[in-house]
Amino acid sequence: MNKTERIHSTAAVQNPARRSFGSNSVVLDAVTGFVRRNIVLTIAAVLALVTSVIVPPDEAYIGYFDFRTLTCLFCTLAVICALGEIRFFYVCAEKIISLAKNLRLAAIALVYITFIGSMLIANDMALLTFLPLGYIVLHCTGNERYMAYIFILQNIAANLGGMLTPFGNPQNLYLYSYFGIGNGEFMLTMLPPFILAVLMITLCCLALPENPIRYTGEKTEMPLGRMAAYLVLFAVSILVVFRGIPYWLGLIVIPAALMVLEPKALKNVDYALLLTFVCFFIFSGNMARIPAVSNLMQALLGQSDRVTLFSSAMSCQAISNVPSAILLSKFTESWKPLLYGVNIGGCGTLISSLASLITFRTFNKHNPGHAGSYIKTFSVMNFAFLAVLLALCMILV
Repeated sequence: MNKTERIHSTAAVQNPARRSFGSNSVVLDAVTGFVRRNIVLTIAAVLALVTSVIVPPDEAYIGYFDFRTLTCLFCTLAVICALGEIRFFYVCAEKIISLAKNLRLAAIALVYITFIGSMLIANDMALLTFLPLGYIVLHCTGNERYMAYIFILQNIAANLGGMLTPFGNPQNLYLYSYFGIGNGEFMLTMLPPFILAVLMITLCCLALPENPIRYTGEKTEMPLGRMAAYLVLFAVSILVVFRGIPYWLGLIVIPAALMVLEPKALKNVDYALLLTFVCFFIFSGNMARIPAVSNLMQALLGQSDRVTLFSSAMSCQAISNVPSAILLSKFTESWKPLLYGVNIGGCGTLISSLASLITFRTFNKHNPGHAGSYIKTFSVMNFAFLAVLLALCMILV
C-alpha cells in the first residue's frame, strides 16, 4: 500500500460518516443506473403503485394477469436466447444480406417478414423472433445508424400486420368472440386500413438509401443437432400461442429442456421485460376499475361511432390496446369503430401496444444512452401512422 492509499484508508477508518457517504453513493449510483437502463419498467412500476393506492389490492387482481401471454413471452425469449448462443441469427443474416445486396432491400425483407410473422404468430412473438435478425443484419454491415428507424418500422409492421385476421392480434380474437363477428365480415371490415398500412410501410422502406451491403461478420458453423432441438422448442412455444398445447405444459417443457441443453439461455432471458408487462397489467386492470374512468368511457361511447373510434384509439395510448378492447366492449354495441380503434391505436405511445416495449428494450440493449432520441423518433413515426389511419377509419364509419 502506497502513502496515498494509507492516508485514504486511515481517513475512512477515522471518519465513519465518510464511509457511510461512500456506501450511500454506491447505492445511489446503482439505483440511478438501473433506472436509466429500465426507464419503461420504472414508469410502469410507478403507475402500478399509484393506481394500487386508488384501487387497493384484492382478489380481483389475479384476473389482471394474462398468464398465457407471460408464458409465451418467457418461453419465446428463452428459446431465442438459446438460438442466439449458437449464432443462428447470424446465419439467417448472411442469407438475407447475400440476397438483398443493398440496405433498402434488406430493410424491406426485415420489415415484411415481421409484418407477415405478426399475422401468423402474433405481434409480440414476431418482434421477439425478427428484431434480433434485424440487429445482426445492420451490425454486420456497418449500418447501425439506421437501427432505430428500421426497428420502429418492424414494430409498426408487427402491430398493424395482424389487424386483418381474427387471430392476428389478441384484441381481435377477443372482439371476434365477444361480438360473434363472421370471418368474412371481419376481414372485409379491416381490409381498407390494412391496405393503407401496407402502402405506408412500403413507402417508409423506400425512403432508405440503396447503399450496397456486405456481410462483415465471422462465418458461422451451425451445430445442427442443437439447432434442430431449439427449433423444435420454438415450435412448442408457437403451439402455446395458438393454444395447441396448454401454456403450463410449455412452461414445464421448454425451461426443463434448456436447463439441460443451454442453461445460459435461461440466465439471459430479459426478466425486466416480463416484469414490465406485469406492472402494466396491474395498471390497466386498476384503470378499468376506477369509476371515473368507466363513467367517462360510458358517456363517450354512447354518442356516435366516430366518437367511439376516436375514444378507443386514444384509450390505447394510456392503457394499451388489449385492455382497451376489453374495457370498452362493455359500453358499446358498435363493434366496427371499436375494432378499428383498438387496431390502429396500437400505433402511438410506447404502451399503446405492449409489443412496442419489446422493440424499445431490444434497441436500448444494443444502444444504451440513446433512449431519448429513440422515443422521439418512435413517437413521430407512430403518431403519423395513427393520424393517417384514423382519418381513413373516420371516413369508413
